[in-house]
Amino acid sequence: MSDLEKAREGINEVDRQMAALFVRRMAYAKTIASYKKAHGLPIDDLAREDALIARNCSYIADPELLPYYTDALRHTIRLSKRYQRRIIEGMRVAFSGVPGAFAHIVARRIFPGVATAAYPDFNSAYHAVETGECDSVILPLENSYNGDVGQVMDLSFFGPLHITGMYEAKIVQNLLGIKGSDITKVRTVVSHPQALGQCAPFLEKHGFATEEVVNTALAARMVAEAGRPDLAAIASDEAAEEFGLIKLESHINEKEDNTTRFAVFSAAANEPAADHERFVLVFTVKDSAGALGKAVSVIGDHGFNLRAVKSRPTKALVWNYYFFAEAEGNINSPEGRAMMKELAVHCDELRLVGSFKKERTV
Repeated sequence: MSDLEKAREGINEVDRQMAALFVRRMAYAKTIASYKKAHGLPIDDLAREDALIARNCSYIADPELLPYYTDALRHTIRLSKRYQRRIIEGMRVAFSGVPGAFAHIVARRIFPGVATAAYPDFNSAYHAVETGECDSVILPLENSYNGDVGQVMDLSFFGPLHITGMYEAKIVQNLLGIKGSDITKVRTVVSHPQALGQCAPFLEKHGFATEEVVNTALAARMVAEAGRPDLAAIASDEAAEEFGLIKLESHINEKEDNTTRFAVFSAAANEPAADHERFVLVFTVKDSAGALGKAVSVIGDHGFNLRAVKSRPTKALVWNYYFFAEAEGNINSPEGRAMMKELAVHCDELRLVGSFKKERTV
């Protein structure tokens, strides 16, 4: 057998091994896709990809071969993600509002290509995941200018779902009207209370009356259906396009860096992972002097940075509150488990709502 024939036979054997390994790799990718679907996680994980490439390239000693191996590895990752997308195509993500709502826009950015389902309000969107109609739900948690979305915080406390990811999205609010209208004709502006709050100085400056609706995109649809030049909505560019409206004024929110944090809620909690850097707790404290201070101290004493603690009425008793706490650190660590055990001593109710990676901008 010539050297050429031996080389070809060697390649054939390597190809057989690579084919078997490829099948094994894609089987693992399928398992990962199923996990991501169940836990409301996006397919793309660029930090994980970069780490994988860096680690695997360290196995190649020949610098001449390294760029070829890197290209092959990147191609394999692309194929893996294509396969995962095919598996996840049946995923349904709920949001509150109608197409063009900010939650809808964010859902499409986090989960490109998956089916989205519109619900009239936060409660019904959340309930869709509880009943299994949808796999995950995207809900706004906090706006950088107008503060918390209390109704979503309440769902975190009273509901069974888990936060599996947090995402930040820059919000640009526009004044939308029907074709032929202009800002001088507008008398009343409709939108979600958060949007009205974000644009309060603009609205006050022009003396507009305001009306609240459950979301911004629904407000845009109302204006389109009413066909009145004196009625305008505060909503997104996408809502304007969706309902055939024009922008009477753009960027009317008070702050240029107007940002909303969205949470992904799923029925299944994330499994513990070393790269989780954030967690959310909800709890009530015992009716004793200093109980809240002791609970907060426990979190800090175990080395976790408490980013925020917010109180909301439990609705069970007058002047009875639960607390929504966001913190930095890996709660799945031994220190985190010890913290939860000690914290339970000071709490009547304690629940880990979610453990996840650091917020990502979408």
